[in-house]
Amino acid sequence: MKVFISADMEGATGVTSWDDVNAEKPPYQRFRRLLTGDVNAAIEGAIEAGTTEFLVNEAHSTMRNILLEELNPAARMISGFHGKRLGMMEGIDGSFDAAFLVGYHARAGTDAAILNHTFFLSIHNLWINGVLVGETGLSAALAGHYGVPIVLVAGDDKVGREARELLGTVETAEVKEAISRYSASCLTPKESGERIKEAAKRALALDAEPYKPEPPVMFEVEFTSPDMASLASTVPGVVREGTRRISYTAEDVLKCWSVVFPSMLLATTAEPRP
Repeated sequence: MKVFISADMEGATGVTSWDDVNAEKPPYQRFRRLLTGDVNAAIEGAIEAGTTEFLVNEAHSTMRNILLEELNPAARMISGFHGKRLGMMEGIDGSFDAAFLVGYHARAGTDAAILNHTFFLSIHNLWINGVLVGETGLSAALAGHYGVPIVLVAGDDKVGREARELLGTVETAEVKEAISRYSASCLTPKESGERIKEAAKRALALDAEPYKPEPPVMFEVEFTSPDMASLASTVPGVVREGTRRISYTAEDVLKCWSVVFPSMLLATTAEPRP
């Protein structure tokens, strides 16, 4: 059995602040170790369920967070951001039996969800075929393009609920119960590791279906700023739907993402940094 793991960071054990996931802040070194532990717990559970091959894709910020020297040697890892056309799901293909999303967080605007956002803080909403999704939904759609089901989502209780509502048949491992965007009741690393490990074992016994939006597929993105939508709509085929909203339609998820992702990256350059 072969398992793909996308590892974000805001949903990792103990994380409750942007400082925890920012490489320039002192707490970051501590929390990258806890993220590595969460990923290892998922790998350990999958090994016990019979998995023999793993690919881990780093999916947070610069995508250089997991401590490779502490990662379970059963896995290979894709590290780094630039040039990854599939972003958080770089490396996924039809050879995988299942995919895990570890350290994930709820979509932008979710009430009382730790560090909720959707890709960039400058994005308010993202829809696929009219369905409001976050990073869980987008990752599931990209995996589904290749026929791979998401069977495990690990993070706070809000992303767990989001995953169950969208995917139906999926295991969730809730490592913290969010109180607000910046506070949570957290499990200890040992307890969260056990929870992720057991959920991973159960997940690989599920009869889960890939998440496949019906073609033609339309992505819609709502930005915080009209300037961002204006710049994004300079990409050929992208339609300006309103002052802050753009859309793009194609025959499948991958073709949509191959245009929408660069347009989102371009849009972020419209807002000058302080």
